Amino acid sequence: MSGSTKTAGPERIVDIAVGYMAAKQLFAASRIGLFTALADGPLTAAELAGKTGKPEKITRILGDAMSSLGLLSRVDGRYELAADAAAYLGGGDLDLAPFLTFLDSISYPHWLQFGHTADSGEPGKLDMDDARWGIFMSGVMTYNALHAKMLAGAFDFGPHRKLLDLGGLSSAFAVEAMKTNDELHTTFVFDPGFTESVTTAAAEAGLADRATVVGAETPTARPEGEFDLVMVNHVVHRFDAKQNAEILRNARASAAPGATLLLLDFFLDDDAVQRPIDALHAGEYLVIDGTVVYPEAEVREWLSGAGWRVTDRLALPGSPRVLVAEAV
Repeated sequence: MSGSTKTAGPERIVDIAVGYMAAKQLFAASRIGLFTALADGPLTAAELAGKTGKPEKITRILGDAMSSLGLLSRVDGRYELAADAAAYLGGGDLDLAPFLTFLDSISYPHWLQFGHTADSGEPGKLDMDDARWGIFMSGVMTYNALHAKMLAGAFDFGPHRKLLDLGGLSSAFAVEAMKTNDELHTTFVFDPGFTESVTTAAAEAGLADRATVVGAETPTARPEGEFDLVMVNHVVHRFDAKQNAEILRNARASAAPGATLLLLDFFLDDDAVQRPIDALHAGEYLVIDGTVVYPEAEVREWLSGAGWRVTDRLALPGSPRVLVAEAV
């Protein structure tokens, strides 16, 4: 080996291996209110201790950890929120704290069973009571709200008038879309167990007059109408291949000629480098409840067989990807 050849270093391996340490300190910082305590401006560790009611040694450790990860800056011993922390952890329009609570309380402990899942291909045992289901749903819906905001920023809903939201579990996607377009009307065709919450959400957003809510089982739902836009959000991973192919055929049957489909989910790709968030969620979905993050190539085959032609792929920040397709 020549003297000029650079030897591979261990940093990447170590960074990945200790990643859980960063996650747990992020969860703790959120739980004790470290980020919200900084919403009004920079504070020292001692001042953070006073505002959070935690020992100074803890606020110093968490402050240093979060600054090392870029969520805080540290200047002259005073911690300050970075822009992303201010927007999503420090009391901005969308606070991801419920999502972090879900990861800390439900997801992280469940990953302790991943060794069994890796050996057997089977999900772990998800022991839930009412309180844990409350944490679960609050966290998942908060994460969906993030996805919805990212989608509204990446896709132009302006040209569309009749939206079908098929099979999703969160009204946030259509609500964000309607906020950007006063002429957009949405028909929600959701599992009957979610119709009440969708109706309430549309009313609370002041959009009840532009929302129609229909209860139907997703695998067999046959929406009526000719829609110029169809959204199928977080549906694919919940169903098997045969069911997904049928869902996409039923969506196509409800679409006007030339209509657009937005198919949002995590996908395993064939790119030179797999996007990490999708691959990591493949493990998350499997260990939690045995659901599937499908290869994008397989999903594209379902779309083609159902009469959809993929025209674009949107990678949403911190969120799933969207396959954009046209009715043919």
